[in-house]
Amino acid sequence: MQVDANTLRKGHVVDYNNKLWVVIKSEIMIPGKGNAVIQIEMRDVRTGIKTNVRFRTQETIERVQLQEHEMQFLYATDNDYTFMDQETFEQLTINKDIIGDPVVFLTESMVCKVMTYEGAALSVELPQTVVLELTEADPVVKGQTASSSYKPAKLSNGVRVLVPPFIEAGTRVVVNTSDGSYVERARD
Repeated sequence: MQVDANTLRKGHVVDYNNKLWVVIKSEIMIPGKGNAVIQIEMRDVRTGIKTNVRFRTQETIERVQLQEHEMQFLYATDNDYTFMDQETFEQLTINKDIIGDPVVFLTESMVCKVMTYEGAALSVELPQTVVLELTEADPVVKGQTASSSYKPAKLSNGVRVLVPPFIEAGTRVVVNTSDGSYVERARD
């Protein structure tokens, strides 16, 4: 399906120079003189090679239609993560590089959206938030106000996060999986 280059966003998959590319970043650049262009950073789905390409905003490019599957995370071995399709019960092994940085938030039995093209996984989307327990939290520094300051803490998966001063070790918190930021205290 042909789409305008200026409609491409992160996660879209395009057919460019007879290869499949996943868009990592897109930015519209408006120079002081001349027409606007869109700068696209893309990664080759098969080889993992990254490239930057500029398109005029009115150019069209072939966007590939992907199949979306609800898949449950089963287990990990080294850099391979195994998921099971919720409808067909088929298992699919996905490399850590395809999942990206949010891989640290994967927990057993978590249901994720997996985008595939011709049976090969192209991307894995975790739920927007996860609930994890804090294993360590720095003590509150006297004089800090709750509205503007945060203190470092460590989650049960080993990830460091900044939390408000009133949060103590052992507390369960909600964390955003896309950027690893604290959202709120868990309601359980």
